[in-house]
Amino acid sequence: MITALPILTPLMTVVLLLMAGRRVNWLKYIGLGGIILLFVANMYIFQQVSHRGILVTQAGGWQAPFGITLVIDLLSAIMLAITSFVALMVGLYALRGINDQRHRRYFFLFFHTLMMGVNGAFIAGDIFNMYVWFEVMVISSFVLITLGSEKQQLEGAIKYVTMNLLGSFLFLAGIGLVYGKTGTLNLADLSLTVSQSDQPFVMNSSFILFFMAFGIKAAIFPFFFWLPSSYHTPPIAVTALFAGLLTKVGVYAMIRFFTLYISQISPFWQTLLLVIAGLTMVIGVLAAASQFDIRRILSFHIISQIGYMIMGLGIFTGFALAAAIYFMIHNILAKTAAFLAGGLVFEKTGSYQLKSIGGVFKEYPWLGLLFFMPAMALAGLPPLSGFFGKLFLIKGGFESGHFIITAIAIWVSIVTLFSMMKIWNEAFWKPHPRGDKGIKPRKLKPSMVYPVAILALSTLAFGLFAEWFMDMLLEASDLLKNPQTYIHAVLK
Repeated sequence: MITALPILTPLMTVVLLLMAGRRVNWLKYIGLGGIILLFVANMYIFQQVSHRGILVTQAGGWQAPFGITLVIDLLSAIMLAITSFVALMVGLYALRGINDQRHRRYFFLFFHTLMMGVNGAFIAGDIFNMYVWFEVMVISSFVLITLGSEKQQLEGAIKYVTMNLLGSFLFLAGIGLVYGKTGTLNLADLSLTVSQSDQPFVMNSSFILFFMAFGIKAAIFPFFFWLPSSYHTPPIAVTALFAGLLTKVGVYAMIRFFTLYISQISPFWQTLLLVIAGLTMVIGVLAAASQFDIRRILSFHIISQIGYMIMGLGIFTGFALAAAIYFMIHNILAKTAAFLAGGLVFEKTGSYQLKSIGGVFKEYPWLGLLFFMPAMALAGLPPLSGFFGKLFLIKGGFESGHFIITAIAIWVSIVTLFSMMKIWNEAFWKPHPRGDKGIKPRKLKPSMVYPVAILALSTLAFGLFAEWFMDMLLEASDLLKNPQTYIHAVLK
């Protein structure tokens, strides 16, 4: 039963939010309380998986591969824990960072349906249910983008939903082809079927559709252009939540599919992933370097750093796979913190445009530090988490002989540092164009500051304890590289 908690907890919260009507305080406290419960439940699940191994629930008593299967292995448990932690921080920020009008329009309700979709994707044991949870995510995120009905939001939402619906169509088409060829949609059973097939190449047509669908969700090259066109339009709390979670669900799906059966088909996939990773890194970082809006710079860096995760998957050694997961967790923490810190800058200056702001560090040095830590983590400076994430990936690249993609990763890291320093110099270091009058005197709410501080410190902690985390992630990658344990747990 505990396997279903990541879905049931936000579902029950949604019911309570509907019962609360449009009473703002009730909506806020129920919404935040639900996030706390979700975090506690997911941490308990992580503890159980760490001690007991893979958790499996066959819904309705129907045994796999015929029924709905919920599976939580170590990778799923880690992702559940880290995403619920980030959701809790964003939820705290949103208490004051989202205006009452949007709260009355059920901001927290769609927040929880989004988390239900994210969690469902992590624990889905068959392809069709993963597709369903992806659709829940698309619907919820579309509503969150448009909440407020501003012109800019609607334009961004159209671009967002158009590409994601295309991804959903490709995903569904792939599901139909797979079922027609194999007669099963269960992930474990499909892995077994592919491994025993004497003609596994016939699955390539299905898997290329899955690759394109997940590529759109993850915003890899050449499917990334929807992200920077939409992520800068909603309130910063929504953008931070999207930046931290949504593309990572796409990366998770690629890791799950590749390790279960795509890697059994052809070396073509490894080469394709490495080429895509390099192009994603380079184009994302060059586009970021040309921007002068904090949100757009950080949005393009989401794309760039997705390339690092795909690089680790493409190298496909146990160490590189663990490094990719480490980097994904680092990016969830650092990217969310950087966006929320950018929101605090907006609260003080009234703008995200670097040419229109400045002088923040002089007036509020603590705010400069809150941005500096996640920004430098994204750039890869020690002892922050990004340094170790990139170090592990570079080590995995050199050890496996993939020198070109490793050199690209090093160069992209240098350009990333340039982008982060551009934000620092323009927003924090240079004087404000309007002098002291450009800084708003109003005091920031503690509920907005504390989450950013906790996330910033978590990037430091994740770096200082990198060895301990990496040991755990190596265990997770070993289970991914050798899926027999997963298959046995589901089909026994």
